[in-house]
Amino acid sequence: MVTKEVIRNQREDLAAAYRLAAQFSFNEGIDNHITAKIPGYPDQFLLIPYGQHWAEVTASSLLRVDNSGQRMEGEGFVEPTAFHIHNSIHTARPEANCVMHCHPPYPLALCMVDGGRLEYADQNACRFFGKIAYDNDYPGAAFDAAEGERIAKVLGDKDILFMANHGITIVGKSIAQAWDQLYFLNRACEAQVIAMSTGRPLRKIPEHIVQKVADQIAAEESGAAANYKRHFAALKRLLEDEPAHYKS
Repeated sequence: MVTKEVIRNQREDLAAAYRLAAQFSFNEGIDNHITAKIPGYPDQFLLIPYGQHWAEVTASSLLRVDNSGQRMEGEGFVEPTAFHIHNSIHTARPEANCVMHCHPPYPLALCMVDGGRLEYADQNACRFFGKIAYDNDYPGAAFDAAEGERIAKVLGDKDILFMANHGITIVGKSIAQAWDQLYFLNRACEAQVIAMSTGRPLRKIPEHIVQKVADQIAAEESGAAANYKRHFAALKRLLEDEPAHYKS
């Protein structure tokens, strides 16, 4: 049985994810969105009310939304593109407890380049080997269910979607895992864009080494002591001294 404490913890973790993402400039003003499923309620998820800045999100300010777009709890506006993208992915991927959609400059830069791909030229990139899908079409903003469903279909069973001319979408089995992937994906893209700016060719890692590193990192992510859990816990400690507490 799912307790109120478990649901409250999910709210607090999602609020922390928003606050931290704002600190790392992963958001665009009040735009972009992160959602998390309500434990025990697979057809409901938590979402920021549109108009609230990521840096001011609290556990209690998050909206509780069902798969029809109905607001179940909370005050504020359910932004249509947020609902269509996230609802479609949560529906297609039941194990995806967290979905992040944002437009950080470095991943977006690769989405803007013709044929842009994350190249396996540094260790951080290797962790995403076999986890990335690429959407090469940009039909406009996701203001209807059909576009949300198309995005979910292109994502398929991958964890990362690079969306041409748009941004990235990341799914995780938990908020902590999804946030960890967002952080390291941004780092890998930043390093690649800087390296490409030199005009020199990238020194790509042989595929068998890429696979080896991916396997090593995957092993570190298993079990109760998974590195992504430690990472997210450490980052949450940085929020403890904020005057307007994210847990409120």
